[in-house]
Amino acid sequence: QVQVVESGGGLVQPGGSLRLSCQASGNIVSINRMAWYRQAPGTQRDLVAVWFSNNSTSVMDFVKGRFTISRGNAKNWVSLRMNSLKPEDTAVYYCNVHERGRDYWGQGLQVPVSS
Repeated sequence: QVQVVESGGGLVQPGGSLRLSCQASGNIVSINRMAWYRQAPGTQRDLVAVWFSNNSTSVMDFVKGRFTISRGNAKNWVSLRMNSLKPEDTAVYYCNVHERGRDYWGQGLQVPVSS
């Protein structure tokens, strides 16, 4: 079993910035990719950004130029830096870990973007 723990969520004003972190632990042999998803109330869960084990990254068009995903110094850890936040970024943000063909999810972080 793999545990996924997220941190860094919280209220932020429009135009502000926030950094989310995701730490995977447990029975890990090799993580193929780690990703951030988000889900606003009444909407589907959408992919936001992905980090791959070859250290490449991908950011979805709707947040490109504002969000950055990167691996951290700690093992099995990634961060999502969010800049110039907009009210439409308001959502629960989830970390997803793909390890040996299985997906593991964090509990989600509430990120309200509001003044």
